[in-house]
Amino acid sequence: MVRLITIIVLVWLLVGAIAAGQRGYYTDTTEDCAGVGTIVVTVLAGPLNYAGVNPKVSECNVPQPSQ
Repeated sequence: MVRLITIIVLVWLLVGAIAAGQRGYYTDTTEDCAGVGTIVVTVLAGPLNYAGVNPKVSECNVPQPSQ
């Protein structure tokens, strides 16, 4: 049972990674928090990307390290 769940999760993430690639997020996205966040949520959305879900991160605030 655990093996089946693992395979399903891996296929889910693979489909999300393919969707992010088809949208050009790996080459055309800026290297900032919002760009990386968009890639991450697209991969996590998996097959939902093909059902019309288009997750994007427009703003994110990363805390600065303490002095």
